[in-house]
Amino acid sequence: MSLHVVILAAGQGKRMRSALPKVLHRIAGRPLLAHVIASARTLRPDRIYVVHGHGGAEVKAAFEGAPVEWVEQAQQLGTGHALMQALPRVPRSATVLVLNGDAPLVRPHMLRKLARVAGKGIGIATSDLSDPAGYGRVVRNAKGKVERVVEHRDATPEELKIREWYAGFLAGNASRLAGWLAKIANRNAQKEYYLTDVIGIAAASGTPVTAVKASDPHEVAGVNSREELAILERAFQNAQARKLLADGVALADLWRVDVRGDLSCGRDVAIDVNCVFEGSVRLGDRVRIGPNCVLKNVSIAADTEVLAFSLLEEAQVGANCRIGPYARLRPGARLARDVHIGNFVEVKASHIGVGSKANHLAYVGDAEVGSGVNIGAGTITCNYDGATKHRTIIEDGCFIGSDATLVAPVRIARGSYIGAGSTISKDTPPGQLTVARARQVSLPRWQPPRKK
Repeated sequence: MSLHVVILAAGQGKRMRSALPKVLHRIAGRPLLAHVIASARTLRPDRIYVVHGHGGAEVKAAFEGAPVEWVEQAQQLGTGHALMQALPRVPRSATVLVLNGDAPLVRPHMLRKLARVAGKGIGIATSDLSDPAGYGRVVRNAKGKVERVVEHRDATPEELKIREWYAGFLAGNASRLAGWLAKIANRNAQKEYYLTDVIGIAAASGTPVTAVKASDPHEVAGVNSREELAILERAFQNAQARKLLADGVALADLWRVDVRGDLSCGRDVAIDVNCVFEGSVRLGDRVRIGPNCVLKNVSIAADTEVLAFSLLEEAQVGANCRIGPYARLRPGARLARDVHIGNFVEVKASHIGVGSKANHLAYVGDAEVGSGVNIGAGTITCNYDGATKHRTIIEDGCFIGSDATLVAPVRIARGSYIGAGSTISKDTPPGQLTVARARQVSLPRWQPPRKK
């Protein structure tokens, strides 16, 4: 069976009250449209067409290189008109699956069902809501067969009592869809060509209309407002949390975790509240993540603990490390096993060797730190001269006293001790104490200034 997917993404989304095209608003860190395209691709269709209109240039730029074909709807005259723009590109014998670009939670299982039932006539996605205000209602006859869909604005008081609503997904043969579309008119409250009218025309001609009903309304819901966007974000994240729990991850609260990418966890991983995972994150066995942490494109080996309010980005952390609280690992940070990075310590583009420690109030940037090194409070590597980044080398077994300033490029030789408060701008000899600070002077006759 030849399958072609048409994604309707031309709407402005006025209720979003945003200059950003609606389909570029984000769920789990990705545009709404990206979720729909990803679900469509799991079906391996022959083609995916995206119908764009409002903000079309911005939408296309956001998906540059995506495996889709772009179709312009220059005038937004309704969903039926939008499909008309794409159908001329589709082979007449193909099955067409029509999706909404603002429905990010749709699952491949639902789409496969729609594509299957389309061989018998038309498949439509529906669901039940206690209050489906604003949605088109699915009207059935006395035998329970779908007769038509009526838009909310055009529904009678009796029709408004119907709880089954049409989600906007439809599947059918391309040739038959084109024939039915040619018969629709814009005699309705919004003066638009509704795709929903095709359903009534098809049913009236004797074509079976099969409703594939989603048990969870969120799965087929679109986004029309900021509130709906927030609701679907929580629904998406709650589903992610339940998957983590099913995989054995200990979550402190399944409503207070955000996965905005791909999170992979080993055995007995524990995650506290309000943590955010972005990009690709890998957590080894028995890793513990404290509350209010953000991890982006990070791999953490077994038995490491990340304490509260820590931010880790583009970093690799070895086994049995202790990070935080209030620590920051910036891109290029690589920690070997048994490393301690304490509160208010920042590490950037640096490798920290086995068993080394920077327990508080330090900046380590563009550095190679050996094993067994102790970096005292207030220590910084001065790696930038205003034009170029330079490297600091701290060899194994060094002790860096508090408030030391290491001016790169510089090498602190194996076993060196650096006196507290020193500014080191030259390489040090191994195994010796190096002190570089001004002589302390007291002035006995000095008087403090007084206010006039």
